[in-house]
Amino acid sequence: MARIMDGRRLAEEIKEKVKADVEKLRQSGIDVGLALLEVGDISASRQYYLATLKACKRVGITAYQYNLSGDVSTNEILNVVHEINSDARINGLLVLFPLPKRVNSRRVVNEILPEKDVDGLGSISVGRLAADESTFQIFKEGHYDQIYDGRQIPAISSYLPCTPFGVIRLLEHHNIKIKGKHAVVIGKSLAVGKPLSLMLLAKEATVTVCHKATPDMGYFTKQADILCTATGVSSLIKGDMVKESAVVVDIGINVLEDGRIVGDVDYEAVKEKASFITPVPGGVVPVTIAMLIENTVRSAQRDEFLKNPFMVG
Repeated sequence: MARIMDGRRLAEEIKEKVKADVEKLRQSGIDVGLALLEVGDISASRQYYLATLKACKRVGITAYQYNLSGDVSTNEILNVVHEINSDARINGLLVLFPLPKRVNSRRVVNEILPEKDVDGLGSISVGRLAADESTFQIFKEGHYDQIYDGRQIPAISSYLPCTPFGVIRLLEHHNIKIKGKHAVVIGKSLAVGKPLSLMLLAKEATVTVCHKATPDMGYFTKQADILCTATGVSSLIKGDMVKESAVVVDIGINVLEDGRIVGDVDYEAVKEKASFITPVPGGVVPVTIAMLIENTVRSAQRDEFLKNPFMVG
């Protein structure tokens, strides 16, 4: 029977530290701000939007809400992004996905300044991760606050994608060894699959990436010491596709017709074989939101350090 990797406990620990950092900045006259940009009525991301607002309130970050109509033009969206880029009150910008199909999402994300791309999805942020220029952020093994001392803050010119970084933090929180393990990642999206595979490689795992064109996916999943899935296909991973004592990280989100939220994994069957497993909901998503607000306060600290290097450290 698997142990449950409850992300809510880790998320609360991260938020407590962020709250203390936000208060320290406030005592110096700096208010931390996060912009949330929503285009149209996005039911698929509504819960994430509301949970992010709640997290901001919890730690003292000011949330700036930009809710645009679904028929807004791409240029109007870009104008809002430019406005946020130049607003000194705002340290980070989260764009809620999906955007309307007629809008080029990559064009929008790539307009965000790297230092405000706290979701870590812009081409510069992902490129720096691929080039190992930002991976130092995943090498403190449970002592991540040490990264953000006076010597390291200036080096953080881009941020790691929140969901895969949250997966790494969740694994380490449960003392799960990554180095030398065979990690299988299902899904190759720019938001999760690709950056997660890069982070696992940086942590010296042997990484296999599977996707919808992979024949006989079970052949690969049964080899995994650490199995991470992010496809949005409910019950994709059956019990017979997982080897005994594997660590299973379910990043998928699926809303069933009866309103229940489930992941990619047949939870009841897989938990009988796995050593660790994440629940859906309550596994990865809380940590993702915690990473978002942590990146936001780091952005504020970096900005203040560059303006006043004697304040931090």
